[in-house]
Amino acid sequence: MNKFIVFDGLDGCGKDTQVNLIAEMYEGQGRDVVIRSHPCNDNKFGKKSKQALLKTGKLNHIKATFYYGLDALRSVHMYYYNKKTDVLIFSRYTIAVAYLPNVVDTIVYRIVSFILPKSDCMFFLDVSPEESLRRIKARNEDEEMFENIEDLKKARAKAKKVTYEWNVIPSDDSPEIISEKIKKICLESDKLPAK
Repeated sequence: MNKFIVFDGLDGCGKDTQVNLIAEMYEGQGRDVVIRSHPCNDNKFGKKSKQALLKTGKLNHIKATFYYGLDALRSVHMYYYNKKTDVLIFSRYTIAVAYLPNVVDTIVYRIVSFILPKSDCMFFLDVSPEESLRRIKARNEDEEMFENIEDLKKARAKAKKVTYEWNVIPSDDSPEIISEKIKKICLESDKLPAK
């Protein structure tokens, strides 16, 4: 694999939009692109995580996080280490730990960020909780357990504590402005020698 790109952030921050825009850029260069959007619907871990996210309660909170982690690990195992993949793009990766209880969140983040692959092209799309909620409601989809203003504020504050290795992109702007910033970073990264 030549390129690993990650998008993370609150729901409604524009991850899927930016994934598609960067994928189009690399596909336009004739490169093979694989997209993994977690939780994925092509395996039991992703499906169980999504089912739990649509429910409430502490047990479902734990289930959603646990199965999400297994889903992301499955993607890393199957696609990151697959030498046939040219450009691999993940939507949602390690910032999901921001939804874990205090203290545990930072510890778990340090463990997973030590174990899991990193990249120069890891983007945290930093949307305000108010804009995030506005976009979520505009989708007219079933709301997940964390899609309320209180949980969005908490998750954003926690995520900001662990994004020191990420490219933080303000995401209240238009998709085009955000995309230009991301493309610039990715194209500059393409010029760097492989690690």
